[in-house]
This record gives sequence, C-alpha cells and structure tokens, in this order.
Amino acid sequence: MSLPDATVNKNLQGRSVRASVQRFGGFLAGMIMPNIGAFIAWGLLTALFIETGWAPNATLAKLVGPTLTYLLPVLIGYTGGKIVNGTRGGVIGAIATMGVVVGADITMFLGAMVMGPFAAWLLKQVDKLLKGRVHSGFEMLVDNFEIGILGMVLAIIGHVGVEPIVSTLMGWLATGVGFLVHHGLLPLASVLVEPAKVLFLNNAVNHGIFTPLGTQEAHTTGRSILFMVESNPGPGLGLLLAYQFFGSRQIRQSTPGAIIIHLFGGIHEIFFPYVLMKPKTILATIAGGMSGLAVGVALHAGLVAPASPGSIIAWFLMCQPGHYVAMIADFLIATVVSFIVAMLVIRKDHDKGDTVAEDQDQNVVSAAPASAAAPLTDISEVVIACDAGMGSSVMVASAMKKRLSPYGINVAHTAIDQIPPDASLILTQQGLVDRAHKRAPGARVVAFTNYMNDPAFDRVEAEIRAAHGAPGTADDEKLPQTSTADRPSSTHVATSVLPRDAIRLGQHAASKEEAITMAGQVLIDEGAADDVYVKGMLAREDQISTYMGAGVAIPHGINEVRNHIGKATLGFLQFPEGVEWDGNTCTVVIPIASSSDEHLEIMATLARLLSNAETARQLREASSADEVLRLLTSQQA
Repeated sequence: MSLPDATVNKNLQGRSVRASVQRFGGFLAGMIMPNIGAFIAWGLLTALFIETGWAPNATLAKLVGPTLTYLLPVLIGYTGGKIVNGTRGGVIGAIATMGVVVGADITMFLGAMVMGPFAAWLLKQVDKLLKGRVHSGFEMLVDNFEIGILGMVLAIIGHVGVEPIVSTLMGWLATGVGFLVHHGLLPLASVLVEPAKVLFLNNAVNHGIFTPLGTQEAHTTGRSILFMVESNPGPGLGLLLAYQFFGSRQIRQSTPGAIIIHLFGGIHEIFFPYVLMKPKTILATIAGGMSGLAVGVALHAGLVAPASPGSIIAWFLMCQPGHYVAMIADFLIATVVSFIVAMLVIRKDHDKGDTVAEDQDQNVVSAAPASAAAPLTDISEVVIACDAGMGSSVMVASAMKKRLSPYGINVAHTAIDQIPPDASLILTQQGLVDRAHKRAPGARVVAFTNYMNDPAFDRVEAEIRAAHGAPGTADDEKLPQTSTADRPSSTHVATSVLPRDAIRLGQHAASKEEAITMAGQVLIDEGAADDVYVKGMLAREDQISTYMGAGVAIPHGINEVRNHIGKATLGFLQFPEGVEWDGNTCTVVIPIASSSDEHLEIMATLARLLSNAETARQLREASSADEVLRLLTSQQA
C-alpha cells in the first residue's frame, strides 16, 4: 500500500513552522506510542473492575489508581528521557518525573512530558562537562552518583516548582473545558483538536490534556465524553471514504488499507497525509468532530477510560453497558458529516481541473512544455540528484545504469545544487523538485518517493526504450550486465568503510530521531564524525526524508557539516521491531559519514543488494555481524 507522502511539502530548508511543529509533535508521540500497551492495560482494568465496570471487583480495582497516578507518568518520563539520552536518560527522566507525580491532585502526563526529556538533556550536558576528566576505573562510580545527585535535585525541583505550574495550567484548561461542557459548546474543541492532530500532536492533546481531565470527570460520574474528543475515528474515516469514492485513481489504490488500519487499528496518523496533500479537507474532519461531539453531548455519551489506540474496537471496550447507542451515534454522525464535507471539497477541486494530486501520483513533473523538452531519443545522460550527492543518488544511479546502459544512456549522480544547467532529464526525490527546476529550468524533472524500485524508474526506462525502438522488456536478466568497472570488486573496500564494530544488531528506538541519534553515535564511536555531524543528520531529516524504501533508511549530514567528518565510514543498525519513519516502517538504518567518494562502491553494491527482496530480508533478520558482512561483500551482481 503506497500512501501519500506527508513529507513532500516540507520547507526545503527545514525551517517552516509546520516542519518544526511536526517534529515536535513526533517527539511527543515518541514518548506516548511505546507505552500504549500500558494505557490499554489500565483502560481494561478500569473498564472491567471499577464499581461501574463490566465485572466490578473491589480488590482488583485497587490496581487502577496507582497505575494511572504513578506507572503511566513514570513510563512516559522514562521514555522521553531515553529518546534524548539513551538508558541513562530514561533512568534520570523517571526519577525527575516522580517529583511531579507525588502529591499531585491530577494525573501528571504533561509533567512527565516536561521533566523526562529535560532531565535527560541536563544529564547529557553534565556528561559533556565531565568527559575526559574522570580517572580510569572511576567511570561507573561517577556515572551512578551523577544520576543519583542530579536526579534528586531534579525531583525536588519538579515537586516544588514544576508540579504547581502544571497543576495550575491544567486547572485553567479544566476550567475552559468545563465552560464548554456546561454551556453546550464542547463541539467547538474540534476547531483546535483536528488541526493539532494533523500536525502530529494527537497523542500530546489526547493524553496530555483530555485523559487527565476525563479521568477526573469519570471518577465522579463513571464516564466522560472527554475521552471521545480526540480519539473519535469517525472524522478520519469519513475523509478516507470520500477519497475512496471521489479521489484520483492512484489515491483510491491506497485508501482501503488506510481505512482498515485507521478504523480497526486506531492509527489516526494514517489519514494525516491525505489532509496534508489537500489542506482544505481539514474542514471535513473539523465538521465531523464537531457534529459527533454535539450528538454525544445531547445523548450523554462517554467512555470509562481513554480509548488507546483510537479504534472503534477500543471505543466498544471502554464503553459502559447500556451506553452503546450514544457512542455509536457519536461515531456515525462524525463519519457521515466528515464524508459529505470531504466529498464536496474533493469533487469541487476535481471539477475545477485540479490535477496536482494526479501529477504527484504519476511522479512526473515537467519543467517546460512538451514541445520545449528534449526528445528522449536526443537524451544522452540522465542525472540522478539528491540533496548532498553522498548516498541516496548513488543507489538510484547504480540501479539506473544497469537499466539504461543498453540504450547508450549515461547515468550521473550529483548533489541537487550541482546539477548541470544544461541537464535534459533529471530524477530526484519529490521534495527536491523545485530546487531541480531552479538549477536546470529547461530540463524535464521526474520525481520519485522511494529510492528503491519506485514506479517512476520503470516509467523512465519504458519511455527511453520506446523512444529507441527497443523490445518491450524491462527484466534485468534480459539486459546486458554492467561492466566490471561499474561493480564494487574489493572486499577490502567494504570492510574498511563498514567496520565490524559499526554493525549493531537487535536495536530498539522509539522514534526516527532516536534511531538517527543512535546511528550517529556509531559514527562517533568509530572516530568518523562528531556531535556536530550528528546534529547535521537530524537537520537533514527536517529538509527531506532519508528513508530509501524496502525498510531501509540512510541518514547522513547536511553539506554544511561535512568538515566534521574524520573518515569515510558506514554503520549498520538493525531494528527488528521497526521504527516509524515518515509513515513507513524502517528496520535497517545505514548512517553515512563521507566527504569524498570513498564509499560509492559499497553504496552501489547496497543498491543492487537491497533491490533483491530475499537479500533485504536476510539483512533485516541477520543475527551476527559476520552475516551482515557476508551479505554485503559476497554478492557483487
């Protein structure tokens, strides 16, 4: 299933407000998502065993309060700290979180989101100050006392300083929400909630605001409609159904899978790209959310605990017996209204001849009228451009050389800002199209989203083949093989650029930012780069995604930090559980540090290897560094 690319419209310099908000929202989500299982466990305990639950049990109901008050905030604080500074950051984040939890009158999810990452960041700064100043043999002692002393101080600060501030803030929010509820204006909350969700602030809004407020209300009344404000799957479902019936042909291919994931899996992020590619459709989700809440308020709907994830299944599980009708009405009205509004927006744009989405689906953007573009029979070179020309373009160029060499077409790779002005045909990632146009105004630019096996590559080859009157086949085995000079031929090259110690298997990361930081640490450990270069790797991700396809991401620094590279080095990090990476699941991360062309041969090898589904699977499932090296160096096809 190919989904719309939510990264396409990112500001090219990575500094747009939306890109910053999305990154912040992604960081907050990274603290929540790994702990969804704990939220589900608490929700089930609540739904089953409290006095108004399905199977009331006073003994088991004692688990509900401590789980909510202590376990969930501490888990959030630990996860936030771990994202920032690994396991040590997680430990001090949990300690600091206890400071805001103990004695608080409300659930301190928001306090945990603040104290966990802050404590880990502060520990990282202290680590930098002490680096190189601790005598050999005392490292563990210093590390432990550092966490103990700093954790104690932060717990005290959290208890006497942060907790009162957060409690006051939540009190204001409770007053505001209470005003909306008591005056029948709660539906207006959707005006803020739905846009915030699309900016990936959904988990922060739900668990940081509505969960603690809803918990207070449910403690008094047995249920709360506040648990239904953000988690309602209806608005997103209505939008996806509208795209299924009235969207472009290419979009309709992806919506059935998205509908299933959204409705039954509760992963609302699945519909965010559909809003981002046509921002006016946010009106549909707002209208759906408002309508559903209006019906829910009128019928006194409510859940006994948060629906995590926000699926229709979770709604049924968290609904008290006897209140299903109100819950179902809320969901259905939200779905129908969202569908109608989205339908009107999508059909109106289609009637106006809005073909932007269709053009993006075809991945082809023409810089000049067809009459002005060079005929494909006259094209002698195809330029593959990525942002830095360090790795992404190499992989595409390697594959395209093999495809186009029978037709006498030269394939070159380059950085986006070094495209020859007289280039005729350029292949580049979707988010770099505008920059490619500026460099070569007269060129035809073909955009792709997947660096490996993207349909755009097939279309380019098919057009060139047809232009040259070649037989209609694109099978690699029927094409002449590339020359030996084009192939990486030395095991020494692979092992020198990819040291055995740079291979890390069985890793875990809660977010792509954490995965990139871990990958950067591998380069630092190998003496190939420093902290500045790692920050450049994170900065590049703001500019454009480094996800290649086939479960592989290849993060590397922006051009401005190349002088912080010590030597050409690749890393290999395996994440068996997968890492969410711009709507994809990434299982292999290959960081790059190189200011020259030393790594190009192995990158070309990677392109060929990863295009083989079986080899890519073996890399994802490799159980030893030797197996990784064997897979990367023994096949040179």
